[in-house]
Amino acid sequence: MLPPGGAELDIAILFADVRGSTQLGERVGPAEYASLLNRFYRAATETLIRHDAIIDKLIGDEVMALFIPGFCGPDYIRRAAEAGLALFQAVGYQNGETPWMPIGAAVNSGISYVGNVGSEGVVDFTALGDPVNTASRLASSAGAGELLLSEEVFEKVSEKMPRAEARTINLRGKESPFSVRVLKAV
Repeated sequence: MLPPGGAELDIAILFADVRGSTQLGERVGPAEYASLLNRFYRAATETLIRHDAIIDKLIGDEVMALFIPGFCGPDYIRRAAEAGLALFQAVGYQNGETPWMPIGAAVNSGISYVGNVGSEGVVDFTALGDPVNTASRLASSAGAGELLLSEEVFEKVSEKMPRAEARTINLRGKESPFSVRVLKAV
């Protein structure tokens, strides 16, 4: 019963996506597949909320989280990048071990429309705009164990992050190549 409406805000957006989900779904039965995804959703939700995220959506085998200054404080971009790294630990990327759920993730930031959208009984609190779309495309481009940070995000958090490889990638729907920094899960 929330009314439509929102505001343009500078936010950080994180997407994390399971790698090999289609093959996993083919190998295991539907109930086991749902159980594994629920375990991922639980780990992602707990980790992201500890970093002051708003869980926007669970989308198939993906999670979308918003980091809004009013909730995270002035370090909302850093909180998003740290949450991405923490999420890798939550799914088992630590000490060189094989994770129980392989994921790729990305963080982007920028001015987005944040609020309630929809009508006729279906209203959704979300974020919309190019920064959100770009974060989603970046996550789709991340390999298992990779956290892609847009160059803009990396510039704002680089002193608090481990060494990152520079990479230029082509994103679907974008006219120009996109510069990112790649952090590898430990």
